[in-house]
Amino acid sequence: MKSGVGTEQRVTVNNMASFQLMRVLRPVLVVLLLLGIVLGPAAAGKTGQLTVFWGRNKAEGSLREACDTGIYTTVIISFFSVFGHGKYWTDLSGHDAYGVGADIKHCQSKQILVLLSIGGDGNGYSLPTAKSARDVADQLWNAYLGGHQQKGVFRPFGDAVLDGVDFFIDHGGSANYDELARRLAGYNNNSKKKQGVILTATVRCLEGSQDDTNSDLALSTGLIGRIHVRFYNNTMCSFNDDSDVGTDNRRPFYGSWLGWAERYPKAKLFVGLPAAKDAVVDGWIDPDNELPNRALPLVQDTPGYVGVMLWNRYFDRRDNYGLRIKNMV
Repeated sequence: MKSGVGTEQRVTVNNMASFQLMRVLRPVLVVLLLLGIVLGPAAAGKTGQLTVFWGRNKAEGSLREACDTGIYTTVIISFFSVFGHGKYWTDLSGHDAYGVGADIKHCQSKQILVLLSIGGDGNGYSLPTAKSARDVADQLWNAYLGGHQQKGVFRPFGDAVLDGVDFFIDHGGSANYDELARRLAGYNNNSKKKQGVILTATVRCLEGSQDDTNSDLALSTGLIGRIHVRFYNNTMCSFNDDSDVGTDNRRPFYGSWLGWAERYPKAKLFVGLPAAKDAVVDGWIDPDNELPNRALPLVQDTPGYVGVMLWNRYFDRRDNYGLRIKNMV
């Protein structure tokens, strides 16, 4: 009997102790639970992934030189700027296309992805019909990607095979870009590259709003797994690097970023930034203070973050922005 009473007393004491402990820990557990709900999956943190656009100024140096810096993990050749109406043209700002072909292979030997960006600032492109989209896809496959030499199709870069296509659709509307994406993705069954044809998109930070839907159809296919969001040339979502604004300079930037992460949870997201103040109208972020202390911590704390995209190699070569931020991204 004494033994039974002692056991009961010990159980009671233990229960009271557990009750008191739970009273102390309950607020902590609630906070941890809420944090788990809000934060969701683990954030990416630093990745070292840095992408740059190349081909906009002959003074930027060669593609080989860009890859030999050791700064970039992806280089995007820009732009394949005339297409959709039976004519095709790639504008490389005076670079020798033949030399570019050898440089593409050199970059790829260093495990650097090389993509071709289609579209850009001009108005020489659009896809008026589904057939025009298929024709453009076939042209890209046979002239730049893994297609075999076709009669009447010139390969500007020789036998160099690019890793994929970037959709930089700023004009001409969104019509039939979904068809283009599907046609390009369909070539993966024939691609000699292990990763197939990589499809990416470079979009404005407010794209997807009522007045800015150029890439919506292409993105809606789910075939574009990587998105470079341009946080510049738009005061509605650019990071405002102005100390007088206080903490408000982060809100449009962060809100837009979260919107992209929410709409495309499976996509790899890159923060698109200008490599110099005079490269854009607005959106430049000081690489020594604002970027590491205020801007990057926001985006790196979200699961979709993969890295940073810079516009462009000419300005980056001049100002060394990429070199200054490489260890931060």
